[in-house]
Amino acid sequence: MTTIPLTRRGAEKLKEELQRLKTVERHAVIQAIAEARAQGDLSENAEYDAAKDKQGFIEGRILEIESKLAAAQVIDPTSLDAGGRVVFGATVDLEEEASGQEVTYQIVGDDEADLKKGLISISSPIARAMIGKEAGDVAEVQAPGGVKRYEIVEVRYI
Repeated sequence: MTTIPLTRRGAEKLKEELQRLKTVERHAVIQAIAEARAQGDLSENAEYDAAKDKQGFIEGRILEIESKLAAAQVIDPTSLDAGGRVVFGATVDLEEEASGQEVTYQIVGDDEADLKKGLISISSPIARAMIGKEAGDVAEVQAPGGVKRYEIVEVRYI
């Protein structure tokens, strides 16, 4: 079984979602199924079909989250000592060489990624290009518009 890297914040979000699914969503869908059954003929009951579909989604998501948490390797970025190198959990300040635009990204697990919040997946091309590098190095990323070069300005573990 392979491990799934997660930051502590990402693991907490998954645990919260799991708790909500088990305590709130699961009970709500069971209630909806009971109400739809009370209406009679199930063969032409759209509410029943919709509630059963939602129940299947909820149960599938519960299993998915439980398996991810079981395989999770939770990493606390503040306790990392990578000697200034870019590793999972690191927050990296970059400057695009062509435009001079500066961006900041934190490398996180696939489930945590949210580009709008500056959280990029460990499996993204830009994260893969940065792993192992340190401040002053250049990461080359193959983008749809061609190769982009980013200078790593600073690496932080926050």
